[in-house]
Amino acid sequence: MADCNFLQKAISIVQQATEKDGAKDYAEAFRLYQLALEYFMTALKYEKNERNKQTIRQKVQEYISRAEKLKEFLDKGGSKQPVAQGGGKGKSNGSEEDENDESKKFKDALGSAIIREKPNVKWDDVAGLHVAKESLKEAVILPIKFPQLFTGKRKPWKGILLYGPPGTGKSYLAKAVATEANSTFFSISSADLVSKWLGESEKLVRSLFQMARDSKPSIIFIDEIDSLCSSRSDSESESARRIKTEFLVQMNGVGNDQDGVLVLAATNIPWALDSAIRRRFEKRIYIPLPEAQARANMFKIHLGSTPNKITPDQFKQLGETTDGYSGSDISIIVRDAMMQPVRAVQTATHFKKVSGPDKVDPTRIVHDYLTPCSPGDPDAVEMTWINVDGSKLKEPEISFNDFLKSLKQVRPSVSQQDIVQHVKFTEDFGQEG
Repeated sequence: MADCNFLQKAISIVQQATEKDGAKDYAEAFRLYQLALEYFMTALKYEKNERNKQTIRQKVQEYISRAEKLKEFLDKGGSKQPVAQGGGKGKSNGSEEDENDESKKFKDALGSAIIREKPNVKWDDVAGLHVAKESLKEAVILPIKFPQLFTGKRKPWKGILLYGPPGTGKSYLAKAVATEANSTFFSISSADLVSKWLGESEKLVRSLFQMARDSKPSIIFIDEIDSLCSSRSDSESESARRIKTEFLVQMNGVGNDQDGVLVLAATNIPWALDSAIRRRFEKRIYIPLPEAQARANMFKIHLGSTPNKITPDQFKQLGETTDGYSGSDISIIVRDAMMQPVRAVQTATHFKKVSGPDKVDPTRIVHDYLTPCSPGDPDAVEMTWINVDGSKLKEPEISFNDFLKSLKQVRPSVSQQDIVQHVKFTEDFGQEG
C-alpha cells in the first residue's frame, strides 16, 4: 500500500476540489487539484503494489486533464465555460478549435528555439574532429544535396549524440551545422521544454517534433540532454518520467515519420543518459580533448586577424605545450594573451613615435603613432596613456612571450578522471570523433 497519510490526504483534497468545481469556484478548484496531485505523486512514489499504482495513475490522469481545462479557462479570463467534469478526457465539444488554440500556444512558446540567423561558423572554423564532421555531413548535408544517394534501405542518420569533456567543441560543432545546413534548425535547452504546469512539458516535446516534421528538412539540437533524459529511477517525478517517454515515442515511435528530421544532442556526462534514450542515438561520437596539431590551429583561429608576430613554429610549440587543455581553455589563453598589449599600454610610463598605415587610408604611411616602450629606449618620451590621443595609439603586437605569460595563469579545466570515464563509455557504446 502507498503511505496512507499521503493517499488519504490526496483523496480528501480532491473531494474539496470537486466540490468547488461543482460550485463554479474554478480558481479555488484549480488550486486544490494541483495540491491533490502533489500528494498523489508522493503516494505513487511509495506505493509498491503495481495494481494500486495503476489505479492511482488513472485517477491522476483524470485530475490532470481537469486541472488543465480549468487553467485554460482561467488564462482566458473565464471568457468561455470550461468543459463539464467527465467530458470525454478533458476535451470540450468545440475540441477542434481548442486543440488549434493549444497547438498555436505551444508553437509560439517554441518559436524562439528556431535559429533564423545563421551563426556564421564554417566547418573549417572547427579545428580537428574530422570523424564528427564527416558524420554530420553524412546526416545533414549529403541527404539534401544528393537525395538520390539515400533511397531504398540506405537512410541518413536520424540521431547523433556528441559527448565528451566540457569545452571540447560540441556546441561549436552544432553552430557549424546550423550555418552549413540548408535546414530549419531548432536549438533546444531544458528551459524550453520544462513547464510548471502538469502535462504541458510532454505536449511541448510533441509540438517540437511536429514543428520539425512540418518544416523538414530540419535539425533539433538539444544541448545538455542529460538534464532532460537522465536514467529513470523510482525517486524521479512523474513529470520527468513522462517527458522521457514522450521523447522515446517521438524519436522512434510507431507511426511517427522521422524522415528529414535529425536529432542532434550534446552532453558532458553520457553515462547519465537513460539507456533507451541512448539507443535512439544511432551515432554516438566522442569529442575528445584536441591533439597538438588541432590545438595549434585553435590558437590561429582564435587569434584571427589581431596584430601579432607569432611564427608558424611558435604556433606549433604552443600546441605541443598545452597537452590536456580543451578548446575552451585555449580560447581563454588567447583572450588573456590579447589583453597583454592592453596591460602594456595601461602600465607604460614611456611612449615613442612609430610609423604605420593610416587608419583611414591604409595606403598612406603616417609617422606620429605612439606605442609603449621601455624608459631606456633612445626615442622614449615620459608620459602615460592618459596623455595619448586615442587616434594616435598603436598598441604592441601580440608576442610569443605574451602567450607564455598567459599560459602560466590558465590551468586545464578537465580532470584526468573525467577523461577516463569518457574513454570507458566510448569503449562500451561510442566511437572516436
